[in-house]
Amino acid sequence: MAARVEASLGRDTGRTSLGRDFGWLWAAYAAGALGTWVAFHALPLLAITVLHKGTAEVAALAAVGAAVGAVVAAPLGPWVEFRRKRSVMVAMDLVRCAALLSVVAAYALGRLGFTQLLVVSVLVAAADITFGAASGAHLKALVRPEDLLVAQARLESTTWTATVLGPPLGGGLAALLGPVATVVADAVSYLLSAAGIRAIRSPEARPGGADRPRVRARDLVEGWRHLLTHPVLRPLFLNTVLSNGLIMATAPLLAVLMLGPLGFAPWQYGLVFAVPCIGGLIGSRLARRLVARFGRRRVLLTSGVLRVCWPVGLVFIHPGLSGLLLVMGVELALITCSGVFNPVLATHRLELTDTGRVARTLTAWSVSAKAAVAALTALWGLLATVTGPRTALGAAGVLLLATPALLPWREAGGSEGG
Repeated sequence: MAARVEASLGRDTGRTSLGRDFGWLWAAYAAGALGTWVAFHALPLLAITVLHKGTAEVAALAAVGAAVGAVVAAPLGPWVEFRRKRSVMVAMDLVRCAALLSVVAAYALGRLGFTQLLVVSVLVAAADITFGAASGAHLKALVRPEDLLVAQARLESTTWTATVLGPPLGGGLAALLGPVATVVADAVSYLLSAAGIRAIRSPEARPGGADRPRVRARDLVEGWRHLLTHPVLRPLFLNTVLSNGLIMATAPLLAVLMLGPLGFAPWQYGLVFAVPCIGGLIGSRLARRLVARFGRRRVLLTSGVLRVCWPVGLVFIHPGLSGLLLVMGVELALITCSGVFNPVLATHRLELTDTGRVARTLTAWSVSAKAAVAALTALWGLLATVTGPRTALGAAGVLLLATPALLPWREAGGSEGG
C-alpha cells in the first residue's frame, strides 16, 4: 500500500483536478477561514471598547472560551461519527452564524454583556472543533486516497492566505464601521460556507451505527484509544500537541516583550506575524513535491524537526530594525516548515484511521490540542511572572528542541494501514 501511495504522489507534481464537489468544499472552507481571520480578536475588542473590561476579563474570554468549548465538543465526536457529515457541517455553520448574530443584535439594542460574549466564545469554539471533525471525515470519503495530500495542501494554503489577508481587512472594516462589523462579516462567512457545503452533489453514504439509540460510553473515548494505541499516531499526537502548545504559549509573552520594554509599535507587532505567513503558502505548495521526491516518512520527520528549531532564537530579540527582522526571520522559518508538516501530517492521520472512527479521532486530537494550549499558556504566564518574559521564551524554546524525540523514528509494521 505504501508503494502505491508514494507512486500516486509522484504523479501529483502538477495541477490536479479534484472535481467540482471538492471545489465546493474548498470554497466553503475558504469562506469560513477568511471570516474567522477578518474577525480575529473581535470579541476581545468588543469587551475592551464597548464593555470597558480589563486585562483579566479579556484573558478569561480567550482562555475560558477555548477550554470550555473543547469540553463541550468532546462528547460530540461520537454524535458526528454516526451522522451524515455534510448535515453536521451545515448545522455547525448555522450555530456559529446564529451565535455571532446574537452579539450583533445585543449590540444594536444596547444589551451586550460580558456573559454573552463568554457563551458565544464557548459555542463558537465547540462548533469549530465539531465542524473540523466532520469535514475531515467527509474529505476522506470525498477525495481519492491518492489525492488526499493534494487536498490537504490546498486547504493548508487557504488557511495561510486567510491569515495574511484577514486581519488587515478586519482592521480596515473595524476602523470604518466599528468592531461589530467584523462580527457581521464572520457570521456571513458561515452562511456562505453552509451554502457551499449544500452545493456538493455526490451522494453521502449513511454511516454505520446511525441506527444506535444512544451513544455508548466506550464511543466517548474511542478517539483517544485509537490515538494512544496506534504505534505511529501516538508519537505524532504527543509530539504535535506538546510542540504546538509550547509555540502558542509564547505568543502572549512575545507580545508583552515587544509592546512593553522593547517599545515596538502595534503595527510593527502585527507586521512580524502577518508577513511570515507567506511561508505557510510556500510550505504547503512544496509539501506534495517534497513527498514525491523524498517520501512521506522522511518529509514528515524532517519538517517535524525543523519546525521547532527556530523559536529559541526569540530569546535574542532586541529593539530596533534588526530585532524586528530577527522575529520575522524566526516566524518565517517556523511557519514555512509548519506549512510542509501540517498537510503531510493531516494526510497521514486520515490514512491511518479507519473510516468508522475518523470523526472521533479528529475530535480527540482537537480537544487535546486546545486543552494543551490553554494549560501551557497559563503555566508559561506564571513562569514569566516569576522569571520575566525573555527567560520564559527561552525555556519554551529549549523544551521545543526536545520534542522531536517524540516523533515516530522507528518504522512500525503496517503503518500505512488503518
